[in-house]
Amino acid sequence: MQASMYQATVPVFTNVLTNLLAVLKKGEAFAVAKKIDPSVLVNSRLAPDMFPLNRQIQIATDQAKGCVSRLAGLEPPKYEDNEQTFPELYARLEKTIAYIQTIKPAQLDGTEQKKVELKQRDGSVRTFQGINYVLDYTHPNFYFHVTTAYNILRHNGVEVGKGDFMGKPEDVRRG
Repeated sequence: MQASMYQATVPVFTNVLTNLLAVLKKGEAFAVAKKIDPSVLVNSRLAPDMFPLNRQIQIATDQAKGCVSRLAGLEPPKYEDNEQTFPELYARLEKTIAYIQTIKPAQLDGTEQKKVELKQRDGSVRTFQGINYVLDYTHPNFYFHVTTAYNILRHNGVEVGKGDFMGKPEDVRRG
């Protein structure tokens, strides 16, 4: 069986974001159990020059919704990026998962050669073919920010492991 652009995006993003949601819930439960102000975890960083947990979640969700939108020829939904609490981060993850699940295989399959242009912060434009956009740009960025969010919580003592990051094999949906 050959993998499709749909299979490389929607089910992958859904699975990883769902697992991230579960990891965040463990983070909030940890804060409550240890009597730590939850905002301490939401604003924690691995290093002074890295983004805090909330921004890692924002970027990961932006990568997922942006990727499927651009490939499908849609404008990515814009979020305010103002989440400051665990419940607000849950809502953002849930909203992103619901959105990406509206994208159908027919909207993505066959976009391997589609031209995707991304405006960069410095005003320049990067151009990709669809398959390279997914595999060489979006996946690495997405996984970097999800992994960093997980590591921020783990570094702060939240009892999560590889199984939490990966999820249960029976929960993985491949479309």
